[in-house]
Amino acid sequence: MKFLHYTTAVLTISMIFCVCACNQPATENDSYTTTLTFSPGDEKKIMEAFLSIKDSTQIILKEGNYKFDNLSIAQGKHIKIKGEGFDKTSLDFSSQATGGEGIRVTGVVDFIFSDITIHDSKGDLIKMNKCSKVVVAGVHATWKNADSTSGGYAIYPVLCKNVLIENCYVEGSSDAGIYVGQTDSAIVRNCKAAKNVAGCEIENTLHAEVYDNEFYDNTAGFLIFDLPGLSQRGGHTKAYHNYFHDNNSKNFAKAGSFGTTWGVGNAAPGSGVVILAASNIELYDNRIINNNTSSIIIASGFAVDDKAAEKINENYFPISSNIKIYNNTMQMGDKFPEAVYEHHIGKLLVGIEGKLKAEDTSRKNMRIPFIMYDGISKNILTKQNLSNPDSICISQQGSNLFVNADFINITNQAKWHPDTNMAPYVCK
Repeated sequence: MKFLHYTTAVLTISMIFCVCACNQPATENDSYTTTLTFSPGDEKKIMEAFLSIKDSTQIILKEGNYKFDNLSIAQGKHIKIKGEGFDKTSLDFSSQATGGEGIRVTGVVDFIFSDITIHDSKGDLIKMNKCSKVVVAGVHATWKNADSTSGGYAIYPVLCKNVLIENCYVEGSSDAGIYVGQTDSAIVRNCKAAKNVAGCEIENTLHAEVYDNEFYDNTAGFLIFDLPGLSQRGGHTKAYHNYFHDNNSKNFAKAGSFGTTWGVGNAAPGSGVVILAASNIELYDNRIINNNTSSIIIASGFAVDDKAAEKINENYFPISSNIKIYNNTMQMGDKFPEAVYEHHIGKLLVGIEGKLKAEDTSRKNMRIPFIMYDGISKNILTKQNLSNPDSICISQQGSNLFVNADFINITNQAKWHPDTNMAPYVCK
């Protein structure tokens, strides 16, 4: 996958906008009333320019290394921040003492951030809050040490509309390298994510497309989920033509999220794709390779929170539904990653493999199936006994594809019987 130099993002977005109407990212034009150019040593002037930025301004940061505590842009329209290339312009936030982010952008319409490396902030590297028509392109966002001291998110649009993240590389996040939260209409494409807890997360977001990416060497490659108590319910996410591989690393989420009800600490080492409490999801034509705990997990909010039913409202429903999984290539190594044996959810997945072997001696040399479904459907709420009430649709070729893990009974060994019969979930 090539990291193409960002020269035609505005044209690309405009074409997408014309073809796909109002649900896709768009910028207005590539001309600016004001152009400000800075070099290393101008850090104080740059901070002042960010704080006082006017509409229709582009800031060009020449080649070199810059050191900042933090940078902030609030309000404005038609603004571009551009370096001379991720390998040439570098913003260092390692001495950050104040602020929750390295760069915070709030309430900007038509915002482009491109061709820059940003690294080593105390919190998130770049957070865009309540912005619209956002492009982040050709950006490297990294922490030198991939551990719990890293910030949570490298590239973080939240409560935004019409977002494009492309040709970026993220590394070292203690939560997610790319995190799209509570956003309407987002594209993540041609990006790489490595050495994060999660490579990419789509959270409570509507109309997201994730394609032509490579997420590898994380704890978990790709997560799609809805959380309770937020401003909108997500859904209608498509993920295709991605390469999710070798995500087997130890979970190093911060203590505040590891093991808590909804924290990313719940992601088991060795997870390729996790779909949690999400609806209207399509996962197709991906290569999901050597994620050695599970290729795909479909789970409900009840899997991590036994009080999930109390949190149901118009913006949250805990049962994953209308999930389509088809034409993916899946392979798995011959054993679990070592880190899984120290992880609370990971231990459950190890237990599922062991239970299947114990109940079927023909499986003694087989791994846990590629797709793990927790089996918790809306039957738990309606008190019915329908076979597939949430429209889980799987069309995959091969063997050892699926297990309904029967999470409802997982704490009662006598009643617990994981089931590898995929027939009720095959696409009709």
